[in-house]
Amino acid sequence: MPRAKLGESEYYHIFNRGVDKRQIFSNDADRWRFLTLLCVLQGEDSFPQIGRIVPFVKSSSFDNEIFNGVIKTKYVELVSFCLMPNHFHLKIRELKEGGVSKFMQRLLGAYTKYFNIRYGRTGHLFGSRFHAVHIDSNEYLNYLSAYIHLNPRELKEWRGKEIKYPWSSFQDVAFKNRWGTFLNTSIILDQFATGAEYKKFVEDTPIKELRENLPKECQKFEF
Repeated sequence: MPRAKLGESEYYHIFNRGVDKRQIFSNDADRWRFLTLLCVLQGEDSFPQIGRIVPFVKSSSFDNEIFNGVIKTKYVELVSFCLMPNHFHLKIRELKEGGVSKFMQRLLGAYTKYFNIRYGRTGHLFGSRFHAVHIDSNEYLNYLSAYIHLNPRELKEWRGKEIKYPWSSFQDVAFKNRWGTFLNTSIILDQFATGAEYKKFVEDTPIKELRENLPKECQKFEF
């Protein structure tokens, strides 16, 4: 797939999958680790002891001074996300030149190192570097948001309950943002009168319509 030409202040759909479609999240501890990295790696600050920060992220304690350096030096902005057993979707805005590439390199590298140590494995965890598709219109942005937030319906136990899935930003857009400064929901909410209206748009839009309005390469990473 041709790689997107990344540009400052642009929005991108970022996605990746485990090598050979293997699981990249085995349990909630893995998912919390990945979400913590999603937050703290948005800025220049270095956190050698990520494990110590996970409890702050889990409790939404983002007013702690340990996050000040990240907030002041952010080079990307997270807009939406969804973690699935063997892949993930992110919507990211690049704030500084080269920000997305730097962020994803740090994110995938740090998580792979954690996963390999935790499970006693070696080698690549992800099937490729990462995939980035430029978001070039509001319509695309809206359909993509719905597509990302409906991904959990591929899991039988979450079908019809996607709004309650804790590992996506659906509830953060529709109800209350759990991530504070580390998730900017305004770019989505600005397209709708209320979060409830956005929720209705997501749940009422047929999957077929969503697929027809997204590039084919975005649909290769389903469960």
